[in-house]
Amino acid sequence: MLAQICKQFPNAEVFTLFDFLPAEVKEQYFRDVEFHASAANRIPMVQKFYRSLFFFCPFLIEQFDVTGYDAVISSSAAFSRGVITRPDQPHLCYVHSPVRYAWDEQFSYLQQGKLGFGPKGMLYRYMLHRLRTWDTRTAHGPDLMLANSNYVRSRIQHIYGRDARVVYPPVALAELPCVEDKDDYYVSASFLAPYKRTDLVIKAFNEMPSRRLVVVGEGQQSASLRALAGPNVTFSGYLPRKEYVDTLARAKAMVFAGCEDFGIALAEAQACGTPLIAFGRGGAVDIVQRLGSSPAPTGVLFKDQTADHLKDAVERFEENSTAIAPRACAQNARRFSEENFDRAILESFGAVQALHEII
Repeated sequence: MLAQICKQFPNAEVFTLFDFLPAEVKEQYFRDVEFHASAANRIPMVQKFYRSLFFFCPFLIEQFDVTGYDAVISSSAAFSRGVITRPDQPHLCYVHSPVRYAWDEQFSYLQQGKLGFGPKGMLYRYMLHRLRTWDTRTAHGPDLMLANSNYVRSRIQHIYGRDARVVYPPVALAELPCVEDKDDYYVSASFLAPYKRTDLVIKAFNEMPSRRLVVVGEGQQSASLRALAGPNVTFSGYLPRKEYVDTLARAKAMVFAGCEDFGIALAEAQACGTPLIAFGRGGAVDIVQRLGSSPAPTGVLFKDQTADHLKDAVERFEENSTAIAPRACAQNARRFSEENFDRAILESFGAVQALHEII
């Protein structure tokens, strides 16, 4: 998404806390874009522990001097929104999500880290409290906030008391051909982290031995998920882009049990003509045209994050699979095109500029 924004503003420079992008990626997506990284990026082996520096990041982001630029666009999953700007400097902020681990998902993150109320746990809880204070203090810095889904828009309203425009992230539709001739397997594709709830998908398919599931991806749960899986579940590991798209496109349906802010992989599956079976919270609600609620359905949503509800959703899909056409899925994905994203960003940027012209 950042690369897409840079295309719209050819003379833009990028400020980032940490810069771990390989040279070949920069050459492909950020040619002629100048990057500025924080001082923390120079710490030896910082790539191995940078997540543990979250308490230091508000200070680091405030050290970037961007006051000499005509305007600022921040792409914020946590800290970039807090960059210090002039009062008369247009600031457009694209919010991927309010800081997940500092707000409503704090408790699940602490639980996953086994951080109770001992000395270490209390220290982390206090640092998260300080982060929430900074986060709310800086929430009114941008002139306009954009949210990547209606779910994130509702989180922005609840946490910051601000409204936001919904601008869906861009999906490279040209790279995702619609395949109508499907194979007999289901696919789950994500980074294998606890909040993705791939464990729930595997548990459900363990109880449906006649249904095949292919799990695409690697991550911190790779070993435990492989140990959990039954014989009808296979793991492809990380796949190169072409193989990933082919696996996604030939699947009978994509199954996802997590709660994503948006879910690029879900939108990519739709572009390939692949129906979705997904938990009915988060970005999936924006992406899926629900069976029973749309004249051109593209998937099934289930209400609760349980294996039984997921199994029921799979069975409902099987019973109604002919009602969900691959072409309808691909047509649905056109809403997330790069062209629509570009148009929305430029319109929003123009609105921010106009606000400052009025002032």
